[in-house]
Amino acid sequence: MTTAPDDLFASLPGRDAPALARLHAALAERAQRDGVLDVAYRTLDTPVGNLLLAATAEGLVKVAYAVQDHDAVLRGLAGDISPRVLRAPRRLDETSRQLEDYFAGRRTRFELPLDWRLAKGFRQQVLSHLREIAYGRTESYAEVAAATGSPRAVRAVGTACAANPLPVVVPCHRVIRSDGTPGGYVGGPGAKRALLTLEATL
Repeated sequence: MTTAPDDLFASLPGRDAPALARLHAALAERAQRDGVLDVAYRTLDTPVGNLLLAATAEGLVKVAYAVQDHDAVLRGLAGDISPRVLRAPRRLDETSRQLEDYFAGRRTRFELPLDWRLAKGFRQQVLSHLREIAYGRTESYAEVAAATGSPRAVRAVGTACAANPLPVVVPCHRVIRSDGTPGGYVGGPGAKRALLTLEATL
C-alpha cells in the first residue's frame, strides 16, 4: 500500500476533493484503530523543499528530500519495514509542528521519539552523536570520528551522514570538512548551506 491513496482516488470519476479527503481520513483512522498502519507518512513544504516524513508506532523513522524520490523512499520503507504504508498526516502533526518551528527560528532542538531501525552499528553510533552537536555549532568529520571512539573512521562517518535516515532532525548538516567547507549532503549542497545559514554557522 505504498501508492498515495489520494492519487488512486483522484482517478475515480465523479469524486470531489472534500469527499475524497473525508474518505482518506476515515481510511487512515480505521487502519490506525485496527492496528494495520505500520508506517504513516505525509509531506511538508519547507524552505529546503518538500520533505517526506514517515513514522512507525515507535517514532519518526524517515525524513526524505524530494531529490531522493519520495516514491522510491516509500517503496524502500515497504520493503525494509512493512508493506502497510499509508498517508496518515495526523500521526505526524507534532513532527510537522516542530519542523515548522525550527524553520521559523523558534526551535533549536527536536523533542521527538525516533525509530532507529534504519541505522545500525557504527552508523547509529555516529547519528546518536550528531544529536549532541548544538544548534549553531559544527564539527568536522574527523572530530565526529574521534568523538565516537574511532578517529581513523573519517570516511565511515561521511558514509553514515550520507545514509542518515533522519536529516534535519538528526543534524548531519552540522558536520563539515576540516577546511571549513560544507561537504556533501543528502539533500544537496544548497539545502545544507540553507540549514547552516539558518543556524548562522556560515
